[in-house]
Amino acid sequence: MTTLLTRILTWRRQRAAGGSPGSDGPPRPLAEDLEGNLKEIQDLFGSSPDLIVRRFRPGAAPQVEAALVYLDGMVHDTVLNQHILVPLLRGEPTGSSRPPRRTDLVRCALDRLVAAGNVSEVSDLDKIWHELLAGRTVVLFDGCPTGLAASAKGWATRSVADPGTESVIRGSREGFTEDLQTNITLLRRRFRDPRLHVEFLTLGRRTRTKVALVYLDGVSSPSVLAEARRRLRGVDLDSVLESGYIEQYIEDAPYSVFSTVGNSEKPDVVAAKLLEGRVAIMVDGTPFVLLAPYLFIESLQSAEDYYSRPFYVTMLRLIRAIAFVFSILLPALYVAVTSYHQELLPSTLAVTLAATREGTPFPSIVEALAMGVVFEILREAGVRLPRPIGQAISIVGALVIGQAAVQAGLIGSLMVIVVALTGVATFVVPAQIDAGIIFRTAFTLLAGVLGLYGIVLGLLLSTAHAAMLSSFGTPYLSPLTPFSAPGLLDTLIRAPLWVMRRRPAMLHPADEVRRGRRPRAPRPGGRPGGTE
Repeated sequence: MTTLLTRILTWRRQRAAGGSPGSDGPPRPLAEDLEGNLKEIQDLFGSSPDLIVRRFRPGAAPQVEAALVYLDGMVHDTVLNQHILVPLLRGEPTGSSRPPRRTDLVRCALDRLVAAGNVSEVSDLDKIWHELLAGRTVVLFDGCPTGLAASAKGWATRSVADPGTESVIRGSREGFTEDLQTNITLLRRRFRDPRLHVEFLTLGRRTRTKVALVYLDGVSSPSVLAEARRRLRGVDLDSVLESGYIEQYIEDAPYSVFSTVGNSEKPDVVAAKLLEGRVAIMVDGTPFVLLAPYLFIESLQSAEDYYSRPFYVTMLRLIRAIAFVFSILLPALYVAVTSYHQELLPSTLAVTLAATREGTPFPSIVEALAMGVVFEILREAGVRLPRPIGQAISIVGALVIGQAAVQAGLIGSLMVIVVALTGVATFVVPAQIDAGIIFRTAFTLLAGVLGLYGIVLGLLLSTAHAAMLSSFGTPYLSPLTPFSAPGLLDTLIRAPLWVMRRRPAMLHPADEVRRGRRPRAPRPGGRPGGTE
């Protein structure tokens, strides 16, 4: 028992030593000595050169020494000078010649001098370094155990621009940025409803990253919201540098190839998901917003599907489904047919296929796997290199390598066509690129060993696995299984918006009705026809 207690105490001391200042233990209150407080702050930041300490004497109490503390590059110099420093230097809080007492100086500066919009009192050192790292300015007075923290944030941010990963022909061109407050503002502009609620959390013992849980009160499912809160509060890690860190901690099936948490960098997409009853998780420092629950059918849908007429959109969704099947099965079918099931091909096609493979030294499964690896190398090179060079490398590399391999007799010409079609089909459904590559490799191996029987076996296992998954309590393959007839209105087909009067039932929204009936078209005589 003594050994166990010793280990627990040692672990707690190690955790406290490796955590952030002030993460464990009682708060450290400010002292009345200004020099002592400044030394504590400078020692905490290691006398970093970007920690600026501006000493001055307030105009309301010239006999009192004061200091302005902030981190260079994280504040707006104009706001700092005009709304914080200048009022403190020139202010007369009482309008009389009698200076205020030292203990009342903080209250006078808070009420009458500092013109910043967001000002609060701070009384302990741990709170001060939090405020400084958040981009706020701290004002300390000699003889006062309390200081002021004023908002003067002004670091460089990227402007709102067209998102690079979700291009659309019709729809909004706005995309989220790396600034959390800007992203929340982009959502607020789309909701003229005070029931859009935002809850802030701080995750990461070192990075202290600000995270926002966003939901539409009265629409979002209470069970999903409670589960999202529980999972976020259970996240315990050293740093959060991107929303992908949190995604790996809160997803339902971390060992599955399928992602059970969605993401988007378009405000209109996130707004639409919130209106369906989902919740959004926004992380400071990244434009990608997490969405939950996330269903498989959503990967076949696009933001502009709801901005166009339903007939064309339905055709596009069917094309995306076909492309996804091609991306995971086409190389496997080629391997299965050329290795085991030549009798399934028409005679003319079988002769042509045999002619293209004449003289190739490797079996079809080696060709398929090798060309798949080459294609991924070219794709990775095109992504990582600068954009002008990357595009040239991808196109020229594919043409040169493919043509040279065929002329050298290493692979058949039909194999190049199969790999090219597979690569193009992969990019049609970008949300399933990661899973598609893994499934394509697995199906190709099964086809090389068992032929078409291996492909069927792989389809059965992968479908059964997907049917067992859930996302925040919602079945991953909804509304296909469990089957829901109303949910089919927005799956591979897209019914007219006025037909989809209710929110998806599988999400368990608090408010099921989202729109009224569609007005009827005018009658031939010009008389209104009421509603449908």
